[in-house]
Amino acid sequence: MSCGEPHDMDCARAIEQVYVYLDGEMPDTDCAEVRRHLEECAPCLREYGLEQAFKTLVARSCGCDETPTDVRERLLGRLREVRIELSQVEFQPE
Repeated sequence: MSCGEPHDMDCARAIEQVYVYLDGEMPDTDCAEVRRHLEECAPCLREYGLEQAFKTLVARSCGCDETPTDVRERLLGRLREVRIELSQVEFQPE
């Protein structure tokens, strides 16, 4: 994914890091870099919102703090598929 605009952190890396960011498991400097990217990049911010909502839904549905590994892997695979589908729809010329 790329919005086509120049950023200190490229879009693909920002989206790769969003789960680590959401979990609060990254160093403060990296966290600030991801936050800055999300503040200046609308497509990634929209993706972050989807990821955050997804993570909240999974936590609420499982009734646990951590998603079981097999469930997480299946969901991440499906999320990647949806991301690809959305990127093809969003960036298709009309």
